[in-house]
Amino acid sequence: MTEKEKAAAGLLYDANYDPEILQERARAKDLCLDYNLTRSSQTEERLRLLRTLLAVCHDDIVIVPPFYVDLGYNIRTGQGFYANHNLVILDEAPVTFGDHVFIGPNCCFSTAGHPVDVAQRNAGLEYAKPITVGNNVWIGMGVQVLPGVTIGDNAVIGAGSVVTKDIPAGMLAVGAPCRPIRQIAEKPRRVIL
Repeated sequence: MTEKEKAAAGLLYDANYDPEILQERARAKDLCLDYNLTRSSQTEERLRLLRTLLAVCHDDIVIVPPFYVDLGYNIRTGQGFYANHNLVILDEAPVTFGDHVFIGPNCCFSTAGHPVDVAQRNAGLEYAKPITVGNNVWIGMGVQVLPGVTIGDNAVIGAGSVVTKDIPAGMLAVGAPCRPIRQIAEKPRRVIL
């Protein structure tokens, strides 16, 4: 079993010394550097680079540099995806974003986790668990999302939260660790004519 196959199966794998993984990581880092050096006016070049880097993205994607990933090919974004400055996605496992996801500055989504055992950690072993973010989700600035988390549709995650467990759909959730605090109620909208 290759190290990538171990990672895909959720097993401990060699994240630091496997030549195939290191080569794929270097490719992604080079593409991120190219992306981060583009000017704001270079929208076509940015889209071209994102299409090369990510598994799925749409024409209306906006990621404000700087932007960093580990591999890129495990990331899928829906329509209307927007991320502010300094988004970090450590995508050793799939990271899937639904439609109309908005992410504040300085956020990190990490599928990578490390063993508590010192010898395993020092050997460069880690594990990876997928992250899923539903549709119409708003992630406040400085949020950290840990391995294996699912955030349901229409949820809002408050600034500075550390999301360690799943967040149900339609919930406002905050804190470290992040916890749902209330359902987001549908309110009648005022129409100004």
